[in-house]
Amino acid sequence: MHNEITPATPDPADRFAIVVAEWNRSVTGKLLDGAVATLREAGVPDDHIDVAWVPGSWEIPLVAQRMAASARYAAVLCLGAVVRGETSHDQHINRGVSLAISQIALQFDLPVLFGILTCESMEQALDRAGGKHGNKGSECAEAALHMIGLLKNLPTA
Repeated sequence: MHNEITPATPDPADRFAIVVAEWNRSVTGKLLDGAVATLREAGVPDDHIDVAWVPGSWEIPLVAQRMAASARYAAVLCLGAVVRGETSHDQHINRGVSLAISQIALQFDLPVLFGILTCESMEQALDRAGGKHGNKGSECAEAALHMIGLLKNLPTA
């Protein structure tokens, strides 16, 4: 029979960093609200949630890296909304940001969550920021809580 590793109970001392893009704030503000509400529901006090606003999604990785390097946080949540326009600009942003976020997580052995919407239209983005497809900010916070608990129960090198 296999041995299933399950997440540990969240530690009340855990701190969370949230990096959120100003660009498309009508969407990202809702993602942030969802993430914070989910963390609060899990018992995380407000003073254990630090939020840093950056101009756009492209700037998220630098701030996420600085927060991860501080060793102050149990997880870093990255929230943004990149909406396709008339050019391929969105594809370059999405590719660069997604690769950078995954590298930061691996570099610091820390959950760095990708809560950046990559949508074809503003309607799609709003649907995913508390509309008919739920709130991806909330889902990002749920994933952060799960990963923190899981990593605590995994063997280390």
